Amino acid sequence: MSQSLAPARVPTPGRILSRELEARGWTQKDLADITGRPPQTINEIIQAKKQITPETALDFAGAFGTSAEFWTNLETNYRLHLARKENQSQEITRKSQIYNLAPIAELTKRGWIHLSDSLEELERQVCNFYGISSIDETPKLTLNFRCSQERNPEAIAQLAWAKQVENIARQQRVCKFDLAQLKAAIPTILTFAEKAEDVKQIPDLLLSLGVHFVVVPHLSKTYLDGAAFYLAERPVVALTLRYDRVDAFWFTLMHELGHIVAGHQGSYLDDLGNLDVNEEEAEANQLAANWLIDPLALQEFVVKHKPTFSRKAIEEFARSQKRHSGIILGRLHNEQLVPHRNLRSLLVKVSAFL
Repeated sequence: MSQSLAPARVPTPGRILSRELEARGWTQKDLADITGRPPQTINEIIQAKKQITPETALDFAGAFGTSAEFWTNLETNYRLHLARKENQSQEITRKSQIYNLAPIAELTKRGWIHLSDSLEELERQVCNFYGISSIDETPKLTLNFRCSQERNPEAIAQLAWAKQVENIARQQRVCKFDLAQLKAAIPTILTFAEKAEDVKQIPDLLLSLGVHFVVVPHLSKTYLDGAAFYLAERPVVALTLRYDRVDAFWFTLMHELGHIVAGHQGSYLDDLGNLDVNEEEAEANQLAANWLIDPLALQEFVVKHKPTFSRKAIEEFARSQKRHSGIILGRLHNEQLVPHRNLRSLLVKVSAFL
């Protein structure tokens, strides 16, 4: 396929005109006298402040012994060059706006959008992804995040992740949601926390309770574990499995369900940079911790075995709580009662079951 090439620099017609004057030893006033044009007009053409009209081109042709087309072509080529530069500048600005709105490399890597040489097509895909009509709009979503704030997460990456969760959730069919029914079902949900493979029961169970359940791997620099928000008055629970461990899965799941049970409505995503562990996060943490392990039983277990917690003791306590031993170990790790490097074989992966 042939490709037309354009010069990197195009001289102004005034520069060519100035060279012609120099070659003849003429001043701008001389040319003004010859052509009957005001000296100011000649000067403005040389300074590229005024265009060469067809009438002026005819006068220059007579003065310099050239064709009128020579001068009109110079003017046309120069104006086209300026227009192309302006158009390129506008495209760069639009493309920059698109890349500021979305982590394009991540979205294309995941196949959520397809990279296109057409700026219009790329813009259309990004707008469709975010559910907006123009890149001038700011997409928003109200939700609670469980993530690491210490690592300075990128808001645009978090928003892209959240919108993908929303896009998937919109395709799900869920039953009618009833908050009282969800609260009553917490013990039933936790019956699947004893065996790692039983996490595969969670998606259908939550859908039957009117709760969207979505797993979307985290994007770079989101540092997300999970989120909870509402879609058409039905709650959405989303996990990233950033830490693919049975303890992380269950604590994050119950943490997000804690937000729903407690009636938390979330915070705007673009305000998340101002959040730390606020009251809602603390409440969801406490609910998740108490649901997963009976606090009094845990206290007695710690008093009895501290400072040394054997694998056998942890497994026996887990059986008494009807929980996977990795959930118990994860709690002991979190409370710095057991070094994080110890007994990690209990922290089995769950992604294969989801």
